[in-house]
Amino acid sequence: MTLRLGDLLVARGLLSPEQRDRVLEAQRARGRPFGALAEDMFGLDPALVEQAWAEQYAAVAPRIDPLAEVVDLEALTLVERRQAWQFSVLPLRFEDGELVVCTTREALPRALKFVGWRLAQAVYLVTAEHESFTAALKRHYPAEGMAGLASEGRPAAPIVS
Repeated sequence: MTLRLGDLLVARGLLSPEQRDRVLEAQRARGRPFGALAEDMFGLDPALVEQAWAEQYAAVAPRIDPLAEVVDLEALTLVERRQAWQFSVLPLRFEDGELVVCTTREALPRALKFVGWRLAQAVYLVTAEHESFTAALKRHYPAEGMAGLASEGRPAAPIVS
């Protein structure tokens, strides 16, 4: 069963069931996204709508172990080290014309914003547990003072295809 954004907003106490139904009516009439209409019609904080949308996305996004993935070097070059850490994104590979990017469930709102703003191609997000995601970031985007740096201060070589 699919988690619906309106139902999530009701469950979080941000909309009443009646308000949800009014937004659904407006959505059928106007064809605009549910979250945008809820913000406009009832003054919902966009950040709260975004969090609920990220929860909805996380419920259907595949979960992977990024440490077991073979990473495409070309994909890694699309994101700078600082951006990877700041926005919790790890580009993995290209698949069926889309860039597969890993993040965590907790960082999903931030990652969604980043990929929409920064990456010019279609993106397919997958999620991972925080610990394995952080270890994979250290492997592919090592930073000073963090584990994952090879000896003599050189970055560890990424696992690439």
